[in-house]
Amino acid sequence: MRILQLLKTSHGAEWAVRQMRDLVRARVEVHAVLPPGGPQVELCRAAGIKTHLYDLDLPVRRPWRWRRVWSTLRSLIREISPALVHSHFVGTTLSMRLALGQDHPLPRIFQVAGPLHLEHALFRNADIVSAGRNDYWIATCLKTRGYYLNSGINALQVFLSYYGFDVEKYRGIDPGDLRARLGIQAGERIIGMMAMMYRPKWYLGQRQGIKGHEDLIEALALCLKRRKDLKGLIVGGAYGKKAEPYERKLRAYARKRCGDAALFLGTRKDVKELYALMDVAVHPSHSENLGGAVESLLMNVPTIATNLGGFPDLITPGQTGWLVPAHDPPRLAEAILEVLDNLPRAKEMAARGRDRVVELCSASRTSAEVLQIYSKILARPCNSGS
Repeated sequence: MRILQLLKTSHGAEWAVRQMRDLVRARVEVHAVLPPGGPQVELCRAAGIKTHLYDLDLPVRRPWRWRRVWSTLRSLIREISPALVHSHFVGTTLSMRLALGQDHPLPRIFQVAGPLHLEHALFRNADIVSAGRNDYWIATCLKTRGYYLNSGINALQVFLSYYGFDVEKYRGIDPGDLRARLGIQAGERIIGMMAMMYRPKWYLGQRQGIKGHEDLIEALALCLKRRKDLKGLIVGGAYGKKAEPYERKLRAYARKRCGDAALFLGTRKDVKELYALMDVAVHPSHSENLGGAVESLLMNVPTIATNLGGFPDLITPGQTGWLVPAHDPPRLAEAILEVLDNLPRAKEMAARGRDRVVELCSASRTSAEVLQIYSKILARPCNSGS
């Protein structure tokens, strides 16, 4: 079986690279199209993935480049002759569909990284209206699948499979002297958040960043009124140069509200070691798939997330973690204090959460699910000649 996968970035999308790696191990011939210049290019090549270096994201603000993108994609499909095309982003999906047209016999899959575009009618309609009879979706959380079914998409065209993680790599992590190197005193409780800083997008009606950094800062300020033995670790930098002013604004806001109790660490490579330091991990996103809850639970860290997107797939309140409303710092602060006041119980819940993540998100399981989805699609009569 020969598959063509489309990525809009070579700097992220680790989930897609893991999936392609495991498909290669299952003897699938995988071709990946991604932009040059990022670290994922070499990772793909090292995994035996045949790489093609092009940027096929739909250049929405440069429509004069659309035809070049479409022509490149059509040429690649003629050259590679894949059994199907598998896209991981909205932009590459629209490029794929517009290049081939709705009636093209080649099966196309859009594996939906999260529900953000579905939460806005314009972008949701662009996704659905551009699809043809040979288009399929792989939802990566139940909320996303529900959006498609509620929009009238046939259930036979919408599959469910979570993005996969190498779960065995999240055991036995020793943070060493990291606490001391960060200047955190023994006995101080650590509240952590890991997320890139995305500047608010006016065209989506956002007044704050989508990851909810402002909510964490305000919640930390509220918690500090109750107890002083707290440090907030905010890990992750600005997403692109245009977000750098937003990062500076967040840092200034945190200094004003929390003083030196909020530590901004920027982009780090020691993510697992930082999770191993945390007493509680917070994911206050305003829109999300599974987000960082996967990693915090794999690290057995008590986890609080907002009650939206894919978070409820992993977190059942009172069993595997805490869910709070988005945009609600007081409720977030209450949950943080509840965790810190009941750490033994919180750890037990995190252990159950880890079991759930291993069950749903193990890379070996999810890549096998995707291969099974390929087989089901290609076995359908309308695709038997592809």
